[in-house]
Amino acid sequence: MSHTSEYCQPGEFKPIDLLAAAAAREVCDGDVVFAGTGLPMLAITLAQHEHAPSAVCIYEAGSIDGRPLHTPTSVGDARCTYQASRASGLFEAFYGQLHSGTVDLGFLGGAEIDKYGNVNCTVLGDYNHPQKRFTGSGGNADICSYAKRTVFIMVQEKRRFKEQVDYVTSPGWRIKKWPSGEWVPKQEVYRSYFKGGVSTVITDMAVFRFDETGEMYLDTVHPGFTVQNVIDNVGFTLNVSRVAGETLPPTRKQVELLYKVIDPEGIFLP
Repeated sequence: MSHTSEYCQPGEFKPIDLLAAAAAREVCDGDVVFAGTGLPMLAITLAQHEHAPSAVCIYEAGSIDGRPLHTPTSVGDARCTYQASRASGLFEAFYGQLHSGTVDLGFLGGAEIDKYGNVNCTVLGDYNHPQKRFTGSGGNADICSYAKRTVFIMVQEKRRFKEQVDYVTSPGWRIKKWPSGEWVPKQEVYRSYFKGGVSTVITDMAVFRFDETGEMYLDTVHPGFTVQNVIDNVGFTLNVSRVAGETLPPTRKQVELLYKVIDPEGIFLP
């Protein structure tokens, strides 16, 4: 753990720097990580430069354990394959690695999430007569179900953190069983068709985790926000009894790595 003086002070970092640092802390050395375009790329690379040099990154398009010189523009960028152990395709990434149980950690996003970690990135409103239709799972359900743990990175808004999502794209820890409407553990619904589930949710306000019953609780609040700010931006009764304090800001070394080594071109960083 870095000395306190090495952490950035207010005004010395941007929100995306904090998100990248918080997400990087979820990576353990030796983890096999399934990462998508954008912030997950920054997080896994930052972790590899610091505390997790042996972490392996799998990009959705099929490159495995690449070490690109700079951040690729997307998971399909040819730079993802630089020094890769294997450069294959979607079939290898999903069925050769993810479905076979080798992935320890997945980074994902979503439009809606509920208190049990069910995520929607398919449709808002009624499925047959939607207010808005998104692109769908795009691997979201597979990664959330077959990675041993999953971290969701989302925008903190009351309309996104709902009592019940409009559509379950990726299952959380408890599912509303039809026709009773009872919340039951997901193994009662999906049986053995999952290996893990959502472990952490990181937003622009806070970090959330899940308790022994599968319910979301507030873990830490980002600098500049309060517990009440977070409560006001959640659409269900949030457990705040386990708040551990303030989210650690990025270190000065991390910010330097992000802007000078990882993404000097400013592809994702402002």
